[in-house]
Amino acid sequence: MQDTTFKAMVVTEAEAKRFQRALVERTVADLPDGDVLVRVTHSSLNFKDALSATGNRGVTRQFPHTPGIDAAGVVADSRVPQFSVGQPVIVTSYDLGMNTDGGFGQYIRVPAGWVIPMPGGFDAHTAMAYGTAGLTAALSILELVDGGIRPDSGDILVTGATGGVGSLAVAILAKLGFTVAAVTGKSDAADFLTGIGAARVLSRAEALDDSPRPMLKGQWAGVVDTVGGDMLATALKAAKPYAVVTCCGLVASPTLNTTVFPFILRGVSLVGIDSAECPMETRLKAWNHLAGDWHISALASMVRNVALADLEPEIDLILKGGQRGRVVVRLDG
Repeated sequence: MQDTTFKAMVVTEAEAKRFQRALVERTVADLPDGDVLVRVTHSSLNFKDALSATGNRGVTRQFPHTPGIDAAGVVADSRVPQFSVGQPVIVTSYDLGMNTDGGFGQYIRVPAGWVIPMPGGFDAHTAMAYGTAGLTAALSILELVDGGIRPDSGDILVTGATGGVGSLAVAILAKLGFTVAAVTGKSDAADFLTGIGAARVLSRAEALDDSPRPMLKGQWAGVVDTVGGDMLATALKAAKPYAVVTCCGLVASPTLNTTVFPFILRGVSLVGIDSAECPMETRLKAWNHLAGDWHISALASMVRNVALADLEPEIDLILKGGQRGRVVVRLDG
């Protein structure tokens, strides 16, 4: 299959610190070595993909490169017995789309340890409607549930709620019976957020406290924070006793200015979410929840579908913070 040709988005450094994106024809022989060759039919757009697509060396060090941290399709060739030709699979996270050519190409070749059999009841489109964002949301909710947080424990705060992780977290938590307060900086997003399950919508100003007080009245039994910075610091100050707070993003800031008081006076737990390298057992548990009891009926309303050839404006939109919900990328047309 080495001479098989396919289309891919390739980012090149035309000159120092000036990057260009183009759809080009590649061959399977161009791909890195690996155990499993996958014919990709669907991918999705994540913030990390947009960074890679613009030449951010904090994500991708070497160019030319094909972004796409998510991919779903069928096995085209396999060197290992656990995967067979024609088998539907998912590949997300690890180094895919970062320094290993990713899902914005019609073929990928990866280690067997990165590949997940398609969960029962899922197809490639549904898997990518969740993608890494859904996996991250599910891992966050697992931490809340495993930490003893129940629907009657109190309200759950979700920050960055119109983004991929945030919106899916809102919808899944609502399905599970939790009362969700959703934070957004978009003034026109209230109907979207209440439509997917938020009980109330807060502006960024309402969710931020810039006073020097180390503690606030306890409001949140749990928090799914996707932005970091002062938003996370405020959430910690306003967490109820024995709340579980998860963090998975830094779009606001990687810096966390806080004190130890929420931890030593209220027993608050702060849990980091790493969807890239989390253990396979945990990863499979999250995917099986997404395909089973956590699958949300509102998913279709949260997804826009675009062809690979039409991805350019979507990359610009997500970098400007204008994306809402999820974007699934079709590679089979």
